[in-house]
Amino acid sequence: MTKSIWAGDDQTETLLAAARSGDDDAVNRLLEKHRAPIRRLVELRLDRKVQRRVDVSDVVQDVMIEASGRLDKYLSDPAMAFHLWLRQIAWDRIIDTYRRHRVSAKRNMDREQPMTSPGGPDQSTMELAVQLCDPGLTPAAAATQREIAAKVEAAIETLNDQDREIILMRHYEHLSNLEIAEVLGLNPPAASMRYLRAVRRLREVLQEDDQTSPTGDETLQ
Repeated sequence: MTKSIWAGDDQTETLLAAARSGDDDAVNRLLEKHRAPIRRLVELRLDRKVQRRVDVSDVVQDVMIEASGRLDKYLSDPAMAFHLWLRQIAWDRIIDTYRRHRVSAKRNMDREQPMTSPGGPDQSTMELAVQLCDPGLTPAAAATQREIAAKVEAAIETLNDQDREIILMRHYEHLSNLEIAEVLGLNPPAASMRYLRAVRRLREVLQEDDQTSPTGDETLQ
């Protein structure tokens, strides 16, 4: 299973403690340690068309600069885990970048959030596709898995905003249920129920697609 892009460790806590004590080098190391996860999030969630207009590295740098400027306030009163705080800054920057570069005023902002980086289904999509298809499907059926993965991406696009968002957080950012609950301001049982509802709806969409397809794929459950 793919690890969370925000995987934390003891080093992060050590750097946070040092940064809190005024160690400027620790601040730099802390932010640099999270540069790659921030970039991954931007690549995952910023509209592909916008990514053709802006440099992802510039968006990441903007996040780093803003985080650096706001770090002292966070350290004095950390209301959430550091990686979730950084994620929120990055998410706000993604939305702002889209609004400044959106390709069509007629399209809804919240529906302009890609699931994967450009180039087709990634490992996250493939893993989700495997969960949603016949568990007996062998690795040799890679072409079939890729076809199902493409259907999964298309199906996710049809979900309502709440269902779509929790699927992306769980299967593309690989956040835990507790982390998702914190991001969404829900208690863990409510977050779990929302996730299960989203998965159920995703299965329904895939089944509907299978039934209407001229070459209905029997592997979808």
